[in-house]
Amino acid sequence: MEIKIKEVGIAKKGDRIEEVVIGLAPAFKKYQHKTITDVPHDMVLMELIAGIEEEGLIARVVRVNRTSDVCFIANDAAKLSGSGIGIGIQSKGTTVIHQKDLLPLNNLELFPQAPLLTPEIYRLIGKNAAKYAKGESPNPVPVISDQMVRPKYQAKAALLHIKETKHVKENEKPEELEYTFE
Repeated sequence: MEIKIKEVGIAKKGDRIEEVVIGLAPAFKKYQHKTITDVPHDMVLMELIAGIEEEGLIARVVRVNRTSDVCFIANDAAKLSGSGIGIGIQSKGTTVIHQKDLLPLNNLELFPQAPLLTPEIYRLIGKNAAKYAKGESPNPVPVISDQMVRPKYQAKAALLHIKETKHVKENEKPEELEYTFE
């Protein structure tokens, strides 16, 4: 299955308390199409959406072009969300769950080791974001920690981040994206 996204204008603040906004980094599924470990962006996005929907909420997707920093992307997504909860994701796969009234570097959950994130974990991230949006206090998503991931992927992560950052447009507003499954 594939997910098609279409830019439909400047993203506005939502007013539906049942929504979670997923903020994509500038190159996500536009110039880059898979994570650092080759998980297709289609699959990542579908799993995040599925996790949100399994909790009975609605996913909305925007592209944050002003930065490539995942915490700021997630914070922008949260501020656009009617529930006040957002998910930010970089093209390499690093992900954050954020809340609108927190400072950008203070988040609800951070998933910094992108090489260890699987489709199943992305679904759990979506579920937890939805639980936060419903006012619950979920247990953090369990993740594996591997001290050797950083040295193994450091060069590739740096290159992917440089490629992502080339597409940053500092003064640009977030774009609203419509998505369909095909």
